[in-house]
This record gives sequence, C-alpha cells and structure tokens, in this order.
Amino acid sequence: MIPLAPIERIARKAGVERISAKAIKELAKIVEELGHELALEAAQVARHAKRRTILRKDIKFVGGKA
Repeated sequence: MIPLAPIERIARKAGVERISAKAIKELAKIVEELGHELALEAAQVARHAKRRTILRKDIKFVGGKA
C-alpha cells in the first residue's frame, strides 16, 4: 500500500484544508488501483512496440498526456 503521508500531501496541494484519516486511506486505495491499471496499460503499449521496458512516453500515453 502507498504510504499515507504522500497521499495527504497530494490532497493538501489540491487545496484540501481538512481530511479525515479514513478519507486519506480511501484516496490511497484508489490511487493505488489507478496506478495499477495505468501500469498494466503501459505494459501493453510497450509490448505492442516490441519492448520489454516501460518508458516515460508509455505512461504519458496511457495517462492521456501524450
């Protein structure tokens, strides 16, 4: 699981002033799930390009920032 402190920092940078511990845990869970899905998709992109290494451009592509 992703450490909770970085997740709380992300929320604070987004302008959140107060957030419960349960909300931080739920946000961490969702961020981890999204990261897992992005990694799977990036792996497919790399395989399609006949590479075994996921590159930054693969992550940007599947994240919609290509």
